[in-house]
Amino acid sequence: MARPRRFVDAHVHLWDLGKIAHPWLTPPFSDGGVMGSVEAIATDYLLDDYLADAEGWNVTGMVHVDAGAAPDAAVDETAWLQGIAEERGMPQAIVAFAALDAAGLDDVLALQASFANVRGIRQIANYHADSGKTYTSRNLLDDEAWRRGYAKLARHGLSFDLQIYPGQMKAAAAFVVRHPEIPVILNHAGMPVELGKEGFAEWCEGMAALAEVPHVSAKISGFGIVDHDWTEASIRSHVLTCIDLFGTDRAMFASDFPTDKLFGSFDRHLKAYDAITANFSDDERDALFAANAERIYRLGAAS
Repeated sequence: MARPRRFVDAHVHLWDLGKIAHPWLTPPFSDGGVMGSVEAIATDYLLDDYLADAEGWNVTGMVHVDAGAAPDAAVDETAWLQGIAEERGMPQAIVAFAALDAAGLDDVLALQASFANVRGIRQIANYHADSGKTYTSRNLLDDEAWRRGYAKLARHGLSFDLQIYPGQMKAAAAFVVRHPEIPVILNHAGMPVELGKEGFAEWCEGMAALAEVPHVSAKISGFGIVDHDWTEASIRSHVLTCIDLFGTDRAMFASDFPTDKLFGSFDRHLKAYDAITANFSDDERDALFAANAERIYRLGAAS
């Protein structure tokens, strides 16, 4: 089967480290944490670098997701990206950062939403009892200030990119269902960090709970973050289960480049997704590789 005729990449990061500080990409580097050392990608990654990595996949659209810039530089990151978009046509959609539990949130959301290409907000919420796996010091989903901040997204017309672990999914589903006016996009297929049968079962249960919420969709990407030795065979069940639960209208593929570059080339990731969906119809594949991201992130829509 031929490759998908186009690819709208639902999760991309760009950075110019000389312009905007990114603490996680700043020495000293450590092998600890879920991803291990990020030293290999701690260099400028601009639009041309991405297009070179993506050569041969006919990228027609791009969603840029907050790249871990210093919190006080989040608006600067958005302004920089908007400038690139106006000059080069990409990224057509931007998911910006805001700390939903911070003071002055309304002003920050209004400022972020004022940029033409901003569609949503991401604040990473991965919480785990294992200090080597957690991204946050507490479970933001349980924080009342954070919950109040989340509810404010609606008045600014913003979606939310939800990055959590499977153990948080049922609680997340019970919370976001109360805010149907805020579209939710689950990042990295829910980051199935616990490997093995029990981990897969927990992930399936959590994904099923989220999939029952009509305004939640899912991005399929990032498997290398939780399994550095991933293969097409090792991710096949996760990919197909995600599509089965969310349907071909609420699931979408993404590269997560250059983060996923730590765990394989662009070709390796996209070829795996291509092979796993080889028996899908052309319309289904176009939805998964392009149309869903285009619709859900409103590529080309006026702000």
